[in-house]
Amino acid sequence: MSVDKKQVDYVAKLARLEFSEDEKEKFVQDFNNILQFVEQLKEVDTENVEISITNYAAFNVLREDKIEKSMDREDALLNAPDKENGYFKVPKVVE
Repeated sequence: MSVDKKQVDYVAKLARLEFSEDEKEKFVQDFNNILQFVEQLKEVDTENVEISITNYAAFNVLREDKIEKSMDREDALLNAPDKENGYFKVPKVVE
C-alpha cells in the first residue's frame, strides 16, 4: 500500500485545505514512510506477548461512594448573579 499525490489532493479537498506542490510531495513521502514503518511492525514476532490495552497498571481512581454533607442552597446561591425562588436564573439557551 502506498499514497500518491492524487490521494493527498483528495484528502486536502475533503479537509478544505490547500497545499503547495512541495508540501504535497512532502506529505506523499511522509505518508509512505509511515506506511512502510507499519509494514515493518507486521514482521515483529508477538507470538508470546500478552495483549495489553495500556502500558501502565490500571487501578481504581474513584473515591468511596458515601454520603457527605453538601453545600446548602443558600450558600450555593450566595454569589449567583441572578436567582429566583431558590434557583439559579440563567438566560434561555434552547429556542
